[in-house]
Amino acid sequence: MEKAFVAQRVARKLFATERALDAAMVEAAELMADMLKARMDLNLSAVVGDSASAKLVEALAALGEARSAIVGAHNELNDVRLRIGVRTRMAGWEDKPAELQTLIAKDDLRQVG
Repeated sequence: MEKAFVAQRVARKLFATERALDAAMVEAAELMADMLKARMDLNLSAVVGDSASAKLVEALAALGEARSAIVGAHNELNDVRLRIGVRTRMAGWEDKPAELQTLIAKDDLRQVG
């Protein structure tokens, strides 16, 4: 099998893993916000659900560590890609937001941000 296609398969899994970790972090952060709002909506003491909040903070920290680790793996895999002679990037359009695709197509990145 051609190296570029194998590298592309690995890259797709890597990008999917990165997106999954980001999504998990967003969900966990939204859960924390909802838990705090629920406690306030019900006029409950700050001690109610405190241990659950602490566990969720631990989970968010673990997700942050996992995200940092996968970013490190991404960098390492980029080096491997170059060492095995795969010089092209395999990201394509699928990993870019639609509005960024339009800007890239126009060659006008000044509008980003």
